[in-house]
Amino acid sequence: MIRLVLAGLFAYTAYRVAVRIIDEVPGNVAPLDMPADERRRLRRQSAAMGVEPKR
Repeated sequence: MIRLVLAGLFAYTAYRVAVRIIDEVPGNVAPLDMPADERRRLRRQSAAMGVEPKR
């Protein structure tokens, strides 16, 4: 029974910490680019420079 209470307290504490961290993040943060987008961008950049990308 004590283990169950401790596990519940740990889960609740982790939840509260996560909520506090998420609330501190400003709303105007741009999401990170996905790796496929980065590869596509490098291909376009290489093509614009007249260089074939190495594979």
